[in-house]
Amino acid sequence: MNLDLEYLQKKLLHLLGIHSPTGYTDPIVRDVCGELDRLGVHYELTRRGAIRATLEGKSLSPARAVVVHVDTIGAMTAQLKDNGRLGIVPVGTWSARFAEGARVSVFSKGVIYRGTILPLKASGHVYNEKVDTQPVAWNNLEVRIDERVETRRDLEALGVRVGDFIGVDAQAEFLPNGFLVSRHLDNKAGVSMLLTVAKALTEQKVQLPVTTHFLFTISEEVGIGASAVLHGDVAEMVSIDNGTCAPGQESTEFGVTVAMADSSGPFDFHLTNRLLKLCEDNNIAHTRDIFRYYRCDSASAVEAGNDIRTALAAFGVDASHGYERTHIDSLHAIARMVMAYVQSIPLFHDRGELEANLDHFPSTRTVPVGPLRHEEVSRIAQEAEADKHGDDGERRKPVRDKKGK
Repeated sequence: MNLDLEYLQKKLLHLLGIHSPTGYTDPIVRDVCGELDRLGVHYELTRRGAIRATLEGKSLSPARAVVVHVDTIGAMTAQLKDNGRLGIVPVGTWSARFAEGARVSVFSKGVIYRGTILPLKASGHVYNEKVDTQPVAWNNLEVRIDERVETRRDLEALGVRVGDFIGVDAQAEFLPNGFLVSRHLDNKAGVSMLLTVAKALTEQKVQLPVTTHFLFTISEEVGIGASAVLHGDVAEMVSIDNGTCAPGQESTEFGVTVAMADSSGPFDFHLTNRLLKLCEDNNIAHTRDIFRYYRCDSASAVEAGNDIRTALAAFGVDASHGYERTHIDSLHAIARMVMAYVQSIPLFHDRGELEANLDHFPSTRTVPVGPLRHEEVSRIAQEAEADKHGDDGERRKPVRDKKGK
């Protein structure tokens, strides 16, 4: 099935031009909703502005979901300083070292001011070697607004206030060799990828086996993204976010990275293995990784009380939450995986409610261990079961259509 990669890159470049720090996401929410309107995809908005798009399937329930987030890291004004500059605090978790030198927009009441985040000791001609010894910390940074301001009173006259949001410019650069370099690829690359999948599904009139929700959350960077956007009938959800390419990690910039666990713990065994098998069956380049200092929309969804299976698949990103880099091959690969996933038979699709017994609960390997005996006596290995039951370990039943047939 064709995926419009030119559309993906154009949409990504467009979204990178819209500031959307957590808490100031209305502009990008409006833009994504406008794109869903153009694609003919029905959607709803939560009270806070998260987007729940719906692609109706042959079976209405239980449904599945794929989630990305439109919010990014950023900053807020914390202090109007006597020198006419702004003290700031971060929005989301990111290092002050990557904020130094960033061009920004300050969203004051009625006016957007441009400026630059600078260290307190910003000039080698003035501070000499002290420039190199100033500690990396947010309280050692300030915003220089590009207006004639020299005092706190000057700032107040401009209408600048404590609590004003600060959007950090993406400074995007897309290279002919496929590399995409920019701030905020986390997760605007994921948003662009999911819109590209929605475009392919709608234009090619693909009939999905079950109703699928494409979710666009607005507060993932502060840990509460998918806590209130799910329908109650969603049984499984795949989060799409950035992988962590660095020494000691297994993530790749050129394929799909399937996360086995993050800081909140392991992802669902069966759904994670489904994604791995889809990659294998469709010849999609992929790898596995564990993200030690990482949290995604899956955690907030489960912590909010949703009884769902969750998994995380990622496009590889180098220098996440800094000057990030990925490759179009990684975005293409994860788009192909999502296309394969939404067209596959869902896991345990006949389990709409809580089970009263183990009749339909999945089987995995059982390994009895005694003081002198360590051999495996049960041969219910997941791989063997896949041949007769499907890759998730459960016998398949036909998916019921809307009329129950």
